[in-house]
Amino acid sequence: MASNMSENSKFALPVNNDGETNVLSMIYRFFKKVSIVGAVYLVGYMQWSVAWLIGPVILSVMRDQWRKENEYRRNIAKIAAVSSEKDVVLARLDDLPAWVFFPDVERAEWLNRILLQVWPNVNHFAKTLLKDLIEPAVAESLSNYKLNGFKFERMILGTIAPRVGGVKVYDKNLSRNEIIMDIDLFYAGDCDISFVLQRIRAGIKDLQIHGMLRVIMKPLITKMPLVGGLQVFFLNNPSIDFNLVGAADILDMPGFSDILRRCIVEQVANMMVLPNKLPIKLSDEIPTVDLRLPDPEGVLRIHLVQAQNLMKKDVSMIGKGKSDPYAVITVGAQQWKTKHIDNDINPRWEYWCEARVLQSLGQALEIEVFDKDDGNNDDKLGSSRKSQVLQCEVWDWDPGMGIQHDDYLGRCSLDIAQVVRGGRVDTWQTLQQAKHGKVHLRLSWHRLSSELSDLNRAILETQLVKNSELSSAVLSVYIDSCKNLPNARAQSKPDPYLQITVGKKTQNSAVQMRTDRPVYEIGHSFLVHNPNVDTLEIKVVDQKTGSQLGILTYSIAALLKQNELTLLTQPINLQKSGPESKIILALQLKILKEAIKEEDYEEEGQPQTPPPAPESPPAAPAVAPNADSTDAAPPTNTAPSAELKNIDENTDNGSGKSVPVEEIVREVSSPQESQPHESDTPKLVHRVSSLTTSAGEAGLGRILLSLRYSVLNQTLYVVVHKIMNIPLKDPTNVPDPYVKLYLLPGRAKDSKRKTIVVKDSCMPEYDESFEWVIPLAELHSRQLEVTVATHKGFLGGSPVIGQVVVHLNQYDFREAKTLWLDLLPEMTPRD
Repeated sequence: MASNMSENSKFALPVNNDGETNVLSMIYRFFKKVSIVGAVYLVGYMQWSVAWLIGPVILSVMRDQWRKENEYRRNIAKIAAVSSEKDVVLARLDDLPAWVFFPDVERAEWLNRILLQVWPNVNHFAKTLLKDLIEPAVAESLSNYKLNGFKFERMILGTIAPRVGGVKVYDKNLSRNEIIMDIDLFYAGDCDISFVLQRIRAGIKDLQIHGMLRVIMKPLITKMPLVGGLQVFFLNNPSIDFNLVGAADILDMPGFSDILRRCIVEQVANMMVLPNKLPIKLSDEIPTVDLRLPDPEGVLRIHLVQAQNLMKKDVSMIGKGKSDPYAVITVGAQQWKTKHIDNDINPRWEYWCEARVLQSLGQALEIEVFDKDDGNNDDKLGSSRKSQVLQCEVWDWDPGMGIQHDDYLGRCSLDIAQVVRGGRVDTWQTLQQAKHGKVHLRLSWHRLSSELSDLNRAILETQLVKNSELSSAVLSVYIDSCKNLPNARAQSKPDPYLQITVGKKTQNSAVQMRTDRPVYEIGHSFLVHNPNVDTLEIKVVDQKTGSQLGILTYSIAALLKQNELTLLTQPINLQKSGPESKIILALQLKILKEAIKEEDYEEEGQPQTPPPAPESPPAAPAVAPNADSTDAAPPTNTAPSAELKNIDENTDNGSGKSVPVEEIVREVSSPQESQPHESDTPKLVHRVSSLTTSAGEAGLGRILLSLRYSVLNQTLYVVVHKIMNIPLKDPTNVPDPYVKLYLLPGRAKDSKRKTIVVKDSCMPEYDESFEWVIPLAELHSRQLEVTVATHKGFLGGSPVIGQVVVHLNQYDFREAKTLWLDLLPEMTPRD
């Protein structure tokens, strides 16, 4: 009897807890409804404008929708973090670990088990890191937004350890004195972090971090632990997400949350996103300067020329207006922003900038385009991403009051290793996350030299460009410590920090509390316009009083007389300071050397000669589903994304089938892989004729397409070259053809792509490239629907000329294929 009662009591406990939860939930819903009714009554009683009611309602709906999306994404990531690897693979084919897609990336379940075991100890280290480094940096960053008093109160990282999705160890293209490995790191834990901001207590839960972490072990030594030190850093800014709780919950909407997220990302970037590194010394035999003195590999010179055919985000009185685009360029933690151009979807920026690249192997450039809106809530106009990237974002600018209103117009990304191999790259990049649009980039790679004879040539090159912001050299600065600093206050030692300035660039060090002999051990690198006239200025400042404790002004021209342009670590007297005040530092100057095409540059694991392209079977055009016949692209002048190389223009066999024939006629400008599993082939390996005499099986014409899938970028690239032999039924009504593409199944708006309209032509040429980001696991279940329509139709309609569906499981598109496909009549899709 007693045992039965005890068993019943065990099962009764959760019921009681659920009952209490239900009561509290009912009380909460009751008071919420009462507050809503009270707000409506107050608006009517006070005879206020209805805008006082509608505004908060709209903001509340937007906030709830935004929070639901973020919560769904965080829950999915959290489940993936605690589930077994088999469950992750089966449940999320679009977010598989890195080792699934890349054969040179190893599984690391053994490392995940180790992380789980040591995670309780990591919690203690993380508390110190957050309190000593992150807290003061975030507080300073938030003060720029008039948000003061930031302080951590509770820091618990929880029981869920980070997971490693794969590890890649490099064994080629590196020195004998180092080991380089990349770690796909993912953290979605049950942390509990509380903080105070503006005297308001709040917290962060469901923190998520995902990024590619690089670990460099150097130098290798002959004594234990065999490695002198580590350099740990993210190649690009990691993706960071979190959920605000407590009093800040009411502010958890796209405004305050974006500011806090931006501040956290900035501090992570300042600590360990290239060119910033987190050095860890493992042996006392290794001088600290060897680990902390920056050693850039080169400088990437970026010329963002223009953009074309951007999306129209602004609304005018008579319908769609234009955009006010500007671009944001990102290389690791380095970022630049162009000016905005008013009312122009084909802006010309002519913007120059330079990025210090410490690791071209995996370092990236990304560009995003935005439409400037009121209050900086910019509309995104599109995006394009390659492996390790130079980022460029394009936005639409809309001036006004508010938190952020600019529209996102798109993004493109470029592998820096591609520029290193070519020396110079002049390219048009299609924007991702946008219906249409592309940007024109001119990039050049400059290696670093210690030869003084290269300086005049570097200065002359900047003068020819006629841009006073470009540099001719890179200065690396290592500051070890200061000695015998004067006291800024009576009977109290100073709280000194450093301000290091070269040209217009200034870097601040951390504050060392209550000491006149601070140890910094920091390294920074600066771009130098002209070493003959530029100077290095270092100020030692007391944080409490703001007074200067000393200053050093060093002429960079003095380094030109040093051996190998290097000043070894030594003490130098501080000016305007005590008689014994010194700063101990080391300097190194490197000259930019003009770009050289590296013909013999060999990517890791790539074969030197491409294998012959396999012969593909004839394409079998499938019956196409109905297309939306109301859309038509406006005519614009777009730059071609493919080059025409007429080697021998033969006609095909005229059989009406999609049979590839003999001659190479085009090189598709879609990026090629530099991975061991993909050969370094020409841009196009499938051979076809540039002309066809056949009008196709249905007599509706034929279309020439190039397709390639990038395993590295998880992206399908399609180039629409031309259409031939469209039937002319009425000589007085020549069609204005354009091509519309969908990625099936489904007709999602974001999968739609369109070419420009070619006026009055039965044989139009486009040479336009399009991209879709799609996981490899889904590729073989998808189809590409290609519809050719004419812009001339009754009441503005777009009658369909013909369609074709390409089943992506018919070919291995990891090598580029170019095919003639027959256009068929538009038909209803089969279930």
